[in-house]
Amino acid sequence: MARKMLIDGELSQTNQEEAHYDFDLFVIGAGSGGVRAARFSANYGAKVGICELPFHPISSEVIGGVGGTCVIRGCVPKKILVYGAAFGGEIEDARNYGWEVNEKLDFNWKKLLHKKTDEIIRLNGIYKRLLSNAGVKLFEGEGKIVGPNEVEVKQLDGTKLSYSAKHILIATGSRAHCPPIPGQELGITSDEALSLDDLPKRAVVLGGGYIAVEFASIWRGLGATVDLFFRKELPLRGFDDEMRAVVARNLEGRGINLHPQTNLTELIKTDNGIKVITDHGDELIADVVLFATGRLPNSKRLNLEAVGVELDKTGAVKVDEYSRTNIPSIWAVGDVTNRMNLTPVALMEGTCFAKTVFGGESSKPDYSYIPYAVFSIPPLSVVGLSEEQAIEQANGDVLVFTSTFNPMKNTISGRLEKTVMKLVVDAETDKVLGASMCGPDAPEIMQGIAVALKCGATKAQFDSTVGIHPSAAEEFVTMRSVSRRITAGEKPKTNL
Repeated sequence: MARKMLIDGELSQTNQEEAHYDFDLFVIGAGSGGVRAARFSANYGAKVGICELPFHPISSEVIGGVGGTCVIRGCVPKKILVYGAAFGGEIEDARNYGWEVNEKLDFNWKKLLHKKTDEIIRLNGIYKRLLSNAGVKLFEGEGKIVGPNEVEVKQLDGTKLSYSAKHILIATGSRAHCPPIPGQELGITSDEALSLDDLPKRAVVLGGGYIAVEFASIWRGLGATVDLFFRKELPLRGFDDEMRAVVARNLEGRGINLHPQTNLTELIKTDNGIKVITDHGDELIADVVLFATGRLPNSKRLNLEAVGVELDKTGAVKVDEYSRTNIPSIWAVGDVTNRMNLTPVALMEGTCFAKTVFGGESSKPDYSYIPYAVFSIPPLSVVGLSEEQAIEQANGDVLVFTSTFNPMKNTISGRLEKTVMKLVVDAETDKVLGASMCGPDAPEIMQGIAVALKCGATKAQFDSTVGIHPSAAEEFVTMRSVSRRITAGEKPKTNL
């Protein structure tokens, strides 16, 4: 089949001279980005090989699995546990809706864990079938690059296979990072947290990012005592400050103990559990200590330095706007590049790679108006600019519209937990620059809002849209009054 490829920056027709390569494309890493790039490239007619480490729920340097972090030990199993944890509050709320619920409720952690594992095994099989159906050759083993056009795959039995490829794509993702403190080996990462044999009664979480907040919500929702330690005044650094305050208030409202501006300095094993010592000199005992202190690119064992691929100081693969490294035949997508570490972004990068290299269509990933969510209980979801970012980037004044209300469901259940919504608008153009929501169903609502912002929606267009009643979502089209106007250059002020 004749096809077009991107060669040395130019789209060229393939010819007989290129037939000596074993593959048009070889992908190292079969997570979200790697599988997407492999499948789409094969659909364009490329001969594609891909390698991935053997499957296991908990990763290591030699264990992984087709589907990658998101499917096996990330977004999917995490969301399953969030669903499970949310039922605790739902059952409490049901009483005022007429459900006669026994005071003593039994929760079976092992049953949920078993169901979660069944689901990720099912998805692992689906991803393998997707590759097979696209004609992609899957190799199980550890891949590394030994030349600009050559990869080596170490199989499970130790034998090594060598293949040549016109293009090589690195899609090896990232791995959890643990802080170098005494007793570090007593802590766990999100990998292990998703597969604990027993549900902890006392959990300590170190970190202020979305993984820390989500696991704190999960364990608290399942009945554990949870202490959350983080370095800043509020969790979720980088998010809108007003919404960070809302999340913190909700976490405390759900019974999570927050320890802002506090770090852990040592873990000590005792007969009663793990003794946790903070930098303020405080001590407490926990059954489990979760390090949710960031992730690092998975690039160490790929032999990249020897081949000349440039890395940044964190080990991330440096790429241009088309995901190409400094070596013309080697490319990289997903978390290993440390651009915007989200599964849908890796999918977008993989799609753009396939279009560019094999589809005859130069395609750059577009990182504007990407929505994302923190699956705390209740969740936070955002798209576009935060208030702080808008003020920093805008040339003129910024208008902020907010709505804080008691969700209709809570008016009957009696739960004291407000939903907060926010729109950030350019005063001169009326363009909506950002939207945020913390409350039930926020991610489901924000996906639709993201489409509007991607299309350049104005506040007037939001206002002219008829709402769905009764719903929380309708608040986004009924916020008429300006909560505050910030003159360009001023520091943001919030009502919280």
